[in-house]
Amino acid sequence: MRTRFIYGCIFLAGLIWALSPACRKGDASIRSGQDAPEPYELILPTGWPVPVYDFSQNSLTKQGIALGRYLFYDQRLSKDSTVSCGFCHQQFAAFGHFDHSLSHGIEGRIGTRTVPTLFNLIWKRSFMWDGGVNNLEIQPLTPITDPNEMGQDLGTLVRNLQSDAGYRLRFKAAFGTEEVTSQRIFRALTQFMATMVSFNSKYDSVMRQAPGVQFTLEEQHGYEIFQQKCAACHKEPLFSDFSYRNNGLSKIPALNDIGRMKITNNASDYMKFGVPSLRNVLKSSPYMHDGRFFDIYLVFDHYDRGIVENASQDPALRTTLDPLLKNGLPLNVAEKRALYFFLNTLTDPGLINNPSLSEILIR
Repeated sequence: MRTRFIYGCIFLAGLIWALSPACRKGDASIRSGQDAPEPYELILPTGWPVPVYDFSQNSLTKQGIALGRYLFYDQRLSKDSTVSCGFCHQQFAAFGHFDHSLSHGIEGRIGTRTVPTLFNLIWKRSFMWDGGVNNLEIQPLTPITDPNEMGQDLGTLVRNLQSDAGYRLRFKAAFGTEEVTSQRIFRALTQFMATMVSFNSKYDSVMRQAPGVQFTLEEQHGYEIFQQKCAACHKEPLFSDFSYRNNGLSKIPALNDIGRMKITNNASDYMKFGVPSLRNVLKSSPYMHDGRFFDIYLVFDHYDRGIVENASQDPALRTTLDPLLKNGLPLNVAEKRALYFFLNTLTDPGLINNPSLSEILIR
């Protein structure tokens, strides 16, 4: 009987240990709270540009990335604890918001632009559709505090996280002490987002000359069309030159979005928006800054015959259409089909199925 009791105590102690927040599977970040953070090596493709983000001020660690992932999926970052970063940035949609033209926020509020995808951010110099943020570490500030998105007060957020014992352990594991600061929140989120890299599509395998991988005839034809008509703005290998351009969209009066001009107050930036990457494009509809196109073929149609040259009656704002689009981009039916097949080769299962980026249970 006594033996059974001892075994029972051991079993119970083991069960408690196994269920404790500090010992759950996948919580290595807080299990090692007494140790120095472990460096994390981010594997990047050869031949690509050097990342823009300065890792020297925020070195990647396993605990920092784990904290960033926890924050990314924690609804408590929003004012009413209903919206997390991951609520809008869905992994299966290349961290865009599938099937929603405009962003959704707390209390059912709707934004004025579609949710941008999140990957290969370490190569970008500016963020948001209008380039209003110029540092990856600061990028989360806008959605967290925007009243139409997460609506949270930054000071309140810091105090809430500081009062949470689990978070204190996670911050200690990531940064050495339990202190929660806005800089540490943003740096942890940045570490997690830095691991959202996309370079394992079929296109990448073809470019690497991986054994047994090659384009089909239609994909190859689509690639040639892409190089002729799209590559000037969607430059390889990132499939964006990260510039801001007026691509001939009509202005929607209800949204009254003037694009980058809102940031620069320069008339030459009227209706200019960031050129998005085409990687994972078939997984990240809807398209354009306001999500007006739910089908990639509608995008093709826009460039083929839908470009609006004069988006304003104001003479000062009538000359911002990108010169490359002055005559449109004629595409016949066969070319659109081939282009579709090529764009499909840019889908990266290594991003949208990566278990280390997936949503986790927040307690």
